[in-house]
Amino acid sequence: MKLAFWRKSSADDEKRVVEAIAPASNPLAKVLRRFTAPEPNWREIEEALLANDVGLAATTALIQSARDSDGTSGRARVRTAALQLLGDETSDAHNEADVVLLVGVNGVGKTTTAAKLAARAKGSGLSPLLVAADTFRAAAIDQLRALGVREGVEVVEGRPGGDPAAAIHDALTLAAARSYSPVIIDTAGRMQTRSGLMDELSKIRRVVTKVAPTRTVEVLLVLDGTAGQNGLAQAREFDASAGIDGIVLTKLDSGARGGVALAVRRELGLPIRWIGTGERPTDLVPFAAEVFVDGLLGGPADY
Repeated sequence: MKLAFWRKSSADDEKRVVEAIAPASNPLAKVLRRFTAPEPNWREIEEALLANDVGLAATTALIQSARDSDGTSGRARVRTAALQLLGDETSDAHNEADVVLLVGVNGVGKTTTAAKLAARAKGSGLSPLLVAADTFRAAAIDQLRALGVREGVEVVEGRPGGDPAAAIHDALTLAAARSYSPVIIDTAGRMQTRSGLMDELSKIRRVVTKVAPTRTVEVLLVLDGTAGQNGLAQAREFDASAGIDGIVLTKLDSGARGGVALAVRRELGLPIRWIGTGERPTDLVPFAAEVFVDGLLGGPADY
């Protein structure tokens, strides 16, 4: 199963990312515009990185790497350091995964992300299946049903108040019978501090592995890009319970500064897979490190 082509970034995707990070209000971009000489004011850059939600540990590492690097300007040196921090975001497992399990706290955009992934997969010629496994909220099931109708994608619905694992079992059985792929599962929002709900997430992961042992599973944590360093705490706990394979960073069009992507990569080693840049079905784009860093630094420039 090769799904890499529906995950590749296009020129339009890249433009959306740069525009969404809103360089006009980006404190890091404002500072870096002033530093055209090789040796900038590192204290100012450090403060701007912290204001951009990069976090103390990742900021310290990035500043040290930038100071040790060569470049024609302070901006170029920060860019090089940020790309080194993000590292290689490619993964064969990511490219081949045909079951995508979306997890996260309430309100981060899991349901709309599920529909956007399905729309992208269908637009690339695949036959996706959506699974409404948020059985705690009937409204979430209704929402995914409506989005499935809009995108022309079949939806398997859990019973309100029922066991989400049962809905996932039914969906994977149907997918095997009708060759649906990818299977995109929307789960209930849960606080990372609620042990009972996190244990249920572990159960869901086990059910997927048991029912579909030959399918490659990707667990994606959906993080609200405006949540700042709280997103890092969420990532730690969800990774411990469900084994996170990557991050979807949403709401970059809502004033998010995006620096938490660097913090997550630096402190947890988790790659960013997708970026949410708006409300349209097309406003979920594959993460591309160079494009993201250019957006974070204020847009493309001649380095």
